[in-house]
Formats: sequence, structure tokens, C-alpha cells
Amino acid sequence: MVSPMNKKIEIIDLRVAYAGKSALKGISFDIFENEILGIIGPAQSGKTTLLKAINRTLDFTTGAEVDGTIKVDGEDIATVKNVYELRRKIGMVAPLPVGLPLSIYDNVAFAPRMAGVRDSKKLDEIVERSLVQAALWDEVKDRLQSLGTKLSGGQQQRLTIARALSHEPEILCLDEFSIAIDPVTTMRIEEVLKSLRSQMTIILVTNLVQQAKRLANRTAFLFNGELVELDKTEVVFSESPSEQKTYEYVNGIFG
Repeated sequence: MVSPMNKKIEIIDLRVAYAGKSALKGISFDIFENEILGIIGPAQSGKTTLLKAINRTLDFTTGAEVDGTIKVDGEDIATVKNVYELRRKIGMVAPLPVGLPLSIYDNVAFAPRMAGVRDSKKLDEIVERSLVQAALWDEVKDRLQSLGTKLSGGQQQRLTIARALSHEPEILCLDEFSIAIDPVTTMRIEEVLKSLRSQMTIILVTNLVQQAKRLANRTAFLFNGELVELDKTEVVFSESPSEQKTYEYVNGIFG
């Protein structure tokens, strides 16, 4: 059972607006170590905005206004001295695979090299470990110098996950990772995520409510920038969640 004693992220009255239009409206909750937190909700609910706020990639968005507090391991991320270290701590996987125009090996080795790793043996170890964790090693181990962009869509998405894992993040954020891949590959990645749960905190934004039901320890339901409900996944998907709106959304009555 998850205990409040091992909170990894604290979100306190988080408000985000784009050019004055609210995307998140003062949400507050905690995310715990070694859990998979599912985040569901219809489009324009603020799900992706939340992920970008957590790893401060909202810094790149012109007109984004952020208020409130996010703490990672008790430290306010707005005051961290090195934002690049924060982003290495928080791996991100986008909805569509975005491979670098490099070899498979160099795709995975890119972040460690940027962090100063130069030893070839160490890089070999990182590349293999990351590809194994992403369930891709057996498929590509004999062609690591091939272009990553030549892989299939599902393989490229797993390569994206391997790249996110290459700097050994403590938190892994996934933003609708299965939007452009087939169901078989989706299930393979879901098995990967289950195995990674013991090593890191995983935040899973998904429009597939059944995916959250399969994977998440707890599930948060966002709607129109507000946190409607956050509870154990079995409660959120039960016949009697706390909010009627939650029941209607997870059962496809709207959304």
C-alpha cells in the first residue's frame, strides 16, 4: 500500500494559463514513489500541461503563466539551480515517437554524452540496459548503427522510452505513448512499465481509460483544468466513485 510518507512530488494550488486562458485551475495533490499514477480526462483538460509543468518544459512556451508550487523530493522546482539536472531526473515520452536523425546507439547515448559520459564501455552498458528495459534490445542488438528513424513506429516509440531511460530518471512521464502504435506493441510497453514501477515513479497520461485501469495504482480524473477525483484505481473505476462525473467519463457517457 502506498504511504503518504514516501511522496515524490507535491503539487500545491497549481495554476497554469496560456495568454490569460486557464489550463489548470488550482489543483493540489501528491504523487508517491514507485507508483504508476494514471491521469485521465477529455481533451483540453490540462493533462499535458501538468506534465510540462512538472519538468519545467513550460519554460519554452511563450505566454505560459504558472502559479502555485511543485516540489520534487521536497524541493520547489521553481527555485532549482540547475533545471537541466531536474529534467534528467524526470524522463519524458511524447505521444508521437520523435527519433533523432542518428543511429539507434547514438539515440540512446545522446543524453548520457550530453551529461559528460565519455567512456565507451560505460556508454555500451547504458545503451544495452536502456534498450533491454524498453523491450527493444533483442530486436536491434545486431544493427545498433542503423538509423533509428528507419525502425517501425512501435520500435521508434520504444526507442523513445529507451532514450528517456538512458539518464536513469527517478520519474518517468508518458503522454499518451500509445496514440500511434498498434495494440500488440502497446501491451508490450505496458509490461515494460509494470516492471519499471519498482525502480521509479511513473506518471501516465492516457486517453485510453482502460489503460489506466490496467496499469495505474491510483488514477486522477482531470476535467476542464480541475481535479475532479483522485483515488485508488479500483475506486475510480468502480460503480460508485466519489463523483458522478467520474463514473460518466470512465463509462463513456461523455468525453
